[in-house]
Amino acid sequence: MAELVRKKRGLFNKFLDFVEVSGNKLPHPVTLFFIFAVSIIFISGIAEKIGLSVTYTGLNRAKNVIEEMTVSTKSLMNAEGIRYIFNSMVKNFTGFAPLGTVLVALIGVGVCEGTGLMSAFLRKIVLATPKSAISAMVVFAGVMSNVASDAGYVVLTPLGAVIFLSFGRHPLAGLAAAFAGVSGGFSANLLVGTIDPLLAGISTEAAKLLHPTYNVTATGNWYFMAVSTFLITILGSLVVDKIVEPRLGTYNGEYKGDMNELTPLEKKGLKFAGIAILAFIGVMLYLTLPADAILKTKGTLNAWTSDGLVPTMMFAFLIPGIAFGLGAKTIKNDKDIAGLIGKSLGTMGGYLALAFAASQFIAYFSYTNLGTIMAVKGADFLKSVGFTGFPLIIAFIIITGFINLFMGSASAKWAIMAPIFVPMLMQVGYSPEFTQIAYRIGDSTTNIISPLMSYFAVTVAFAQKYDKNTGLGTLISTMIPFSLIFMIGWIILLFVWYLFGLPIGPGAFIGI
Repeated sequence: MAELVRKKRGLFNKFLDFVEVSGNKLPHPVTLFFIFAVSIIFISGIAEKIGLSVTYTGLNRAKNVIEEMTVSTKSLMNAEGIRYIFNSMVKNFTGFAPLGTVLVALIGVGVCEGTGLMSAFLRKIVLATPKSAISAMVVFAGVMSNVASDAGYVVLTPLGAVIFLSFGRHPLAGLAAAFAGVSGGFSANLLVGTIDPLLAGISTEAAKLLHPTYNVTATGNWYFMAVSTFLITILGSLVVDKIVEPRLGTYNGEYKGDMNELTPLEKKGLKFAGIAILAFIGVMLYLTLPADAILKTKGTLNAWTSDGLVPTMMFAFLIPGIAFGLGAKTIKNDKDIAGLIGKSLGTMGGYLALAFAASQFIAYFSYTNLGTIMAVKGADFLKSVGFTGFPLIIAFIIITGFINLFMGSASAKWAIMAPIFVPMLMQVGYSPEFTQIAYRIGDSTTNIISPLMSYFAVTVAFAQKYDKNTGLGTLISTMIPFSLIFMIGWIILLFVWYLFGLPIGPGAFIGI
């Protein structure tokens, strides 16, 4: 039996090696988007030449009424198309919805991370947790950490191992619990994080292929993802306690870690941050709750939730971050704050390059009408074979999870998939917000078993601190139970939502 297990592990590792080598041979995402953009140019020319068109019932953009319309391909290879390529390039980039939202949010998150508030806050949560609830708390803290983008990967994942070791438990089980929460539960959260406006912006661009006034807000998935936080926490803790840790056995390594208590300065900083966040909450309540609240437009908060939520999120991180820095003496003056903001934004060079390439591809896709034609053709095909309803959503989740094994960036994948699947599923009655949820489930659940995910190799290095023999196969075999159970559990939860027609966010529903 032991020999059989070794052979199976060997074959599995060979498969993983194949996936890793194949994935590394793919061009950089920026290059991929430029290739896609150039491909759209040539495809549009050919499609127009053969007279590719569709007739469907939808919104007439010029008249703003629903009627039967015929849409034909517009070529980017003729004089008009070439003029569009040159004249729209800057506008395509600056008007790309995810660009500003991510950069603005990152100002606050960068200060919060840079001053040490995020690290101190996560440590305080887990240090105050009873031993019986430690698994659930580590997973929960991991899920919640994704509101600050990548902070959980570099702070909580190694901290999870130290926490478990301090309780006499296997450190790799703690590392797996934290990694499962941070990465496997990446889309779940009680709060709106940086990923929400990023994906919502891409979904908005895609939805406009069929509905030019449609707007997906950052809170469009909030209700579902808030409930998902508790689902992932429960499932994750059960997997750790019942499957992963028993399989790992007793830890006999030489490394002995100690849980570092918060320093007096960190405690003082947390008090300052607590006062600051309470004051901020008070101000926001004053600005939003009264009947004549300043942030209300025509008696509603729709404009604020649509356009003002990202700046609000920025201040929610920025203000307590500064307060913590002053209390903990990690910042001394305004120059330190400006430096942290600059450092945070300075890490976004790769994202800016990606956004430029992706914005051109999406704009070209929209201009040529190929997205609309593919959506109508795809919807007609699904209707003709009867493959609609929830089985269609399950298939979409599985396909997304599979693609995620080879292309880790959530935004890069969604920028490719959204212009096709959002309009297609709108044609069969599903809202862009609901399609976005299905995408997020598939994208999150296979993060933890993909060697091509940017933080996977880092997590292997963290694990090797406790077991030098840890490799890709070790980590993947440890994380597979999380991946499978998260996907199954999340699909069941989505089906419950689908069955009862529950709202998935403020003003967002399953159907359109």
